[in-house]
Amino acid sequence: MNDLNTAPATPDIAKKLGLLPEEFYHITQILGRIPNFTELSVFSVMWSEHCSYKNSIRWLKQLPKKGKNVLAEAGEENAGMIGIGNDLAVCFKIESHNHPSAVEPYQGAATGVGGIHRDIFTMGARPIAALNSLRFGDLSSPKTQKLLRGVVKGIGDYGNSFGVPTVGGEVYFDPCYNTNPLVNAMSVGIVDVNKTVSAIAEGVGNPVFIVGSATGKDGIHGATFASQDISENSAEQLPAIQVGDPFFEKLLLEASLELIETGAVVGMQDMGAAGIACSSSETSAKGKVGMDLWLDQVPMRQANMQPFEILLSESQERMLVIVHQGRESEVLNVFHKWDLPCVQIGVVTDTLNIRYFWHGELVGDIPAESLVLGGGAPIYERDFAEPAYLEHVKHFNPFDVHEPELLLPVLLKLLSEPSIASKKWVTAQYDSTVGAAAMSHHVPMECAVVHIKGTEKSLALSVDCNSRYVQANPRKGCALAVAEAARNIVCGGGTPLGITNCLNFGNPYNPEVYWQFKESILGMKDACEAFGIPVTGGNVSFYNQSEEGPVFPTPTIGMVGLIENTLTQTMSNHFKNVGDLIYLLGNPVEDIGCSAYVYHYHHIKFSPAPYLDLEEEYRLQQFVLQLIEKQPIHSAKDVSDGGLLVALCESAFPNQLGFAVYNPLEKVRNDFFFFGEAGGRVIVSVHPDHKEHFEHLLSSKEFPFLLIGQVTAENIEIEGRESLSISEARTVYESALPKYLER
Repeated sequence: MNDLNTAPATPDIAKKLGLLPEEFYHITQILGRIPNFTELSVFSVMWSEHCSYKNSIRWLKQLPKKGKNVLAEAGEENAGMIGIGNDLAVCFKIESHNHPSAVEPYQGAATGVGGIHRDIFTMGARPIAALNSLRFGDLSSPKTQKLLRGVVKGIGDYGNSFGVPTVGGEVYFDPCYNTNPLVNAMSVGIVDVNKTVSAIAEGVGNPVFIVGSATGKDGIHGATFASQDISENSAEQLPAIQVGDPFFEKLLLEASLELIETGAVVGMQDMGAAGIACSSSETSAKGKVGMDLWLDQVPMRQANMQPFEILLSESQERMLVIVHQGRESEVLNVFHKWDLPCVQIGVVTDTLNIRYFWHGELVGDIPAESLVLGGGAPIYERDFAEPAYLEHVKHFNPFDVHEPELLLPVLLKLLSEPSIASKKWVTAQYDSTVGAAAMSHHVPMECAVVHIKGTEKSLALSVDCNSRYVQANPRKGCALAVAEAARNIVCGGGTPLGITNCLNFGNPYNPEVYWQFKESILGMKDACEAFGIPVTGGNVSFYNQSEEGPVFPTPTIGMVGLIENTLTQTMSNHFKNVGDLIYLLGNPVEDIGCSAYVYHYHHIKFSPAPYLDLEEEYRLQQFVLQLIEKQPIHSAKDVSDGGLLVALCESAFPNQLGFAVYNPLEKVRNDFFFFGEAGGRVIVSVHPDHKEHFEHLLSSKEFPFLLIGQVTAENIEIEGRESLSISEARTVYESALPKYLER
């Protein structure tokens, strides 16, 4: 035994492991003695921000957790779970893999996908869909191009091989992400509510198994690394990167679901951040039991591994399974059938402590409760202060913005912006039909729609966040992210059920960053309470920061909705027929704040977040759902990034149709009307024979609307004085990414 493992640790060692002096002292108080290196290593990862949420939990507790049919609230299980009828529930969660992807994009993204799927199937659910939210820097930079290629290939290769379709997501570009890209992965699964499994250890004497891949030295202190700023030296500081094996994980999925059917499982937990250390302590603390672990029994793929390395390894495709005593043979038989390693490495005890043994010698003894969120892990209230840059936002005057004589050149500029342009180069690398579920409609949707086999139902899925809005006003910007996600679900015909979030921010010890975080949480709370949507969980990713400063605050919202009848209630966003009338629903607010028009065309970096009225937004969404149910509309498309003209183009491109539109508001500037990004607006198309009936319906509800034009055969026409072929606009839209990436 190396003396390092059992010798008393020091404050200097604690500092090198990322622990504060007061945290080291707190650990000595918990243990009643000085910890050894093995114990201190466990505390260092479990008390890292990535695992403990020590800088964020105070604010996260303010988010609404309760909701209709919520079966697993935030913090209760590996993922949120909401009942959808037919004895079925949807499990869903989103998490970040930002830091690993910044230095090793392919494996960083691939293992992020693998990890989030394990969170779903350890609950007994079968993953049926994956989504992602990606942020990169300036696309003209070779570094950004390399990161994008690696991340997209990692996501595609893992998801395609694992057999779960990648059905949706978003990709944004901004120089603030040059050093620190964001890679957020979301998984959605379906489970029989009578066959769910909890991440819990219970029953003194019950055996504890490790199943899946052998344990190596990859990812050790990965959770600690994820709780540090990115720097030029990060590649050298990163622990040996985890390497994913999607084919192995597919076997693990099938074996796990088969094992659950036997009834032999007490509890099951994925091994993600902090590996065995995290899974054993979390399951034990939840069950209010202890656990003895025999680390020398853990299957290892590298020689001379030390106890702390075994505990902290983040090797992929592994799970901890607690089994009913006497049913060990059933577990072994299932995993042997699938040719997967399955070894007993411990036993549940009544000590309330996790005890680590190495060839019979006790090398660590820690109260399980002291390691977990809500137990002994520290909780901090950080200082916050409004960022100084917001003074520039306050000085913005929209009427100082020069009004262009022609709008089509502006439109083409926006369509060529990588954040707005077609993401076909990305999505072509994802298989959207592989596996257990397929897209209900192979047509453009405001959200992904995935049919639930054996039912008439479908899930409507969306991932949204415009970080430009959040940078300008975190509270309103995050509320806008929730609103857009809900609007997208609704435009697809779904009723929002719940959200999961991935909160990407800079260093929480920076008061201005922490203010952005706090305000974003309040904005999410505002919107979720206004819409009656619960938050079922998610992930906090701090330290997305480099020498150049923090990334834009990016609270990504993953939302799940339900379409009760796929055939009659699903709506697409594309125009169907020449001659259909085009209406704009919602309050026509004169607002260009934070628009792509202002940011990319006029290069004005500071302006207020767009207009949002949550009551108006909710009313709009409910009204759109009624229109879809009554079927007087042919399409529904929300207005968001790029404004009205971009939304019209995205509705026109799929069927190569055109549109002729005008601004019916005489006192509103054309550029404000066509490029503003105020919230709470949707464009719909209606057959001309239904004009009188449709307008009467809107008027009877006193709902604001404008007739703004008509679907045409092939051209874009604005105000009867500007014209462009739809094919030319589409070419600009679809060539923006390939011109950087296909050379």
